[in-house]
Amino acid sequence: MTFALVVSSYHEFVTKRLEAGARRTLRSAGVADADVSTFVVPGAFEIAQAAKHLAETGAWSGIVCLGCLIRGETPHFDYIAKAAADGIMRAAQDTGVPVAFGVLTTNTAEEAMARAGDDESNKGSEAARAAFDMATLYRQMTERAAGGTQGR
Repeated sequence: MTFALVVSSYHEFVTKRLEAGARRTLRSAGVADADVSTFVVPGAFEIAQAAKHLAETGAWSGIVCLGCLIRGETPHFDYIAKAAADGIMRAAQDTGVPVAFGVLTTNTAEEAMARAGDDESNKGSEAARAAFDMATLYRQMTERAAGGTQGR
């Protein structure tokens, strides 16, 4: 299986850690490093655009979207968070490719760092696990459909 990581460069001090967690999880699931590619986008708003474009190529088993939004004093945070979440879901639904949500929406940088740790609390790791599990499930569904068997 092959996976694409779409990583926002905005708040890179957090997103690099999310990417490291995602790569660690995929590696532990048996995905070779060479089968994981990172695509960097400017910010959280652009994540869904890149994810949909990648999914439409048909080259990826799954896509992991990683970003970080930290609430400020204006409603900008709310608009970008909603657009990112809706766009990522739409990319998955429109293409049939698993697209996992690993975009942090936090109140402070400290909250973001707590969710980007080097352990099981890393949300990049959680998103990668979700993408891997969904890609595995989709593969099983396709194989069963081709073999004419039903689910459980």
